[in-house]
Amino acid sequence: VQLQASGGGLVQAGGSLRLSCKASGFISSMVTMGWYRQAPGKQRHSVALITAAGNTNFADSVKGRFTISRDNAKNMVYLQMSSLKPEDTAEYYCYGNWGKGYWGQGTQVTVSS
Repeated sequence: VQLQASGGGLVQAGGSLRLSCKASGFISSMVTMGWYRQAPGKQRHSVALITAAGNTNFADSVKGRFTISRDNAKNMVYLQMSSLKPEDTAEYYCYGNWGKGYWGQGTQVTVSS
């Protein structure tokens, strides 16, 4: 399983970014996927998850600002981030659960104040 994330960058507070992740390998698309993030000196934690059926779960800190979506035919998952805050600065990791958790390489999101 390979997870390739893209879309990170530097943005001012209040701005938006869209992260994309492509899953590849001999895998089923019908699994829970999502995004985790890890800020310097902190543990990695879940930001947003989406089941194969489209049910979503968000960390309290991003509710109302982030949305998650997926394209099962393309094995893609997306994270639309709006109203970004400096505390959203972190390395963002794509995640998928194929019997166990898999994470891709991170993509850095930096929000300047």
